[in-house]
Amino acid sequence: MNARTISIVSYITIIGWIVAYLQHKGSEQKSALASYHLGQGLGVFIFAVILNIILSIIIRVVPSLGSILSLVGFVPLILLIFGIITAANEALKPVPLIGKFFEGKFNF
Repeated sequence: MNARTISIVSYITIIGWIVAYLQHKGSEQKSALASYHLGQGLGVFIFAVILNIILSIIIRVVPSLGSILSLVGFVPLILLIFGIITAANEALKPVPLIGKFFEGKFNF
């Protein structure tokens, strides 16, 4: 796989991220593009898990907010789409809202 493909696959489910990571780890030349998007993809997945835990706690406490807060659950999906578009354009731009926080946190 080339760096662009690894970058795109890193945003497609956690299994896709693992496949992209293994491909990147096994490659002879480490690409800055693939490393950057592996970190951003992992950041979005971590954010999604934390967001879902927080939302489930809030919905259990205040059930009437369930329908409104369920729409907030789509935010990670939207962030993944933005990440895929950025990776397809071979740009090193962070994912909106949370991307700056995860820049440089992971060393791939």
